Amino acid sequence: MEIDRSEQTHQRIDVWLWTTRMFKTRNLATQACRGGHVQLDGQRVKASQKVSIGQEVRVRKAGSEFIRKITGFVPTRGQASIAVQCYEDLTPAPDPALRGFVPRRDKGMGRPTKKDRREMEKFQDEAAKPRRRDHP
Repeated sequence: MEIDRSEQTHQRIDVWLWTTRMFKTRNLATQACRGGHVQLDGQRVKASQKVSIGQEVRVRKAGSEFIRKITGFVPTRGQASIAVQCYEDLTPAPDPALRGFVPRRDKGMGRPTKKDRREMEKFQDEAAKPRRRDHP
């Protein structure tokens, strides 16, 4: 399967999202476009919108946003190694401060006891609670 990189080539956005493996089915890609989860160069698009090389696609999916620049087209869905060559990933790395705390145990401590587990759960529950703000 060859990648088409000519400037004159166009493809529907839902087909491109499906062939580059952003969505498992073309129907899911179409639904994402209808729901406003797909933007092309900053504008919401319909599933039938034609895309060309060099355009930027933003997809919100499962609480995260992916930013991709189109670099090629394939006629049908194929291997992931080929699909990756059809875009340039511009998604910024996630902020490590936003990740949750992962409890660590010293090496050689073995499995946590019931008491240790309860203490860890209590700590995690307290960390997850929203902080109360007193307004004047």
